[in-house]
Amino acid sequence: MNYDTLKQRHRDERDGYPANLSLRVHRSLSWLQRAEQLDDPDSRFIFLWIAFNAAYATEINEEYRTTEKTAFRGFLEKLVDLDAGKQLDELTWTEFPRSIRVLLSNRFVFQPFWDHQNGKLSEEEWQDQFTRAKVAAQSALGSEDTATVLGIALSRIYTLRNQLIHGGATWGSKLNREQIRDCVALMSQLVPVILTIMMDHPETLWGDACYPVVKD
Repeated sequence: MNYDTLKQRHRDERDGYPANLSLRVHRSLSWLQRAEQLDDPDSRFIFLWIAFNAAYATEINEEYRTTEKTAFRGFLEKLVDLDAGKQLDELTWTEFPRSIRVLLSNRFVFQPFWDHQNGKLSEEEWQDQFTRAKVAAQSALGSEDTATVLGIALSRIYTLRNQLIHGGATWGSKLNREQIRDCVALMSQLVPVILTIMMDHPETLWGDACYPVVKD
């Protein structure tokens, strides 16, 4: 499943979609296409995250705003409930179980570790948080809770995203090659599955797309 296949489906079906869904898919596919055209892993990772963000992000009144990680956890739960073909289960438990497990146990994509490096947390505090996070992850893995496992994995990926977007990492750094490689592999398949499930369920209320609801 790639950009060309999904774009053709979007062209064939978009007249029957609500405007917000069509706009989400249109925007997300534009970034997925660019990600597929690139050989540079850092750039691919950034564009794949934007494609994911375009699919789920919504306009929320400020008084009801939640954190981004909370928002995409709720989005994943909805997707898993709608995923009759168990595509997300397949990705989580068959195609990427090792990569996801490594990601969940990697301190370099665990935000409190960096908070400790920046003097915001003590060694004991970040280690305690890491231990508790690993216990929660192991519990979700043990019960094959797809939404929770993917949510935790994406929260780790979000940390890596912040490092790149906010200038906290060097382009092509040898220190994050393994994380970038695994995240690109996972996101390059996760984004198309997400878009497929959304197009399979145009009747679902996905919320208002961010910013102008005109086709840009």
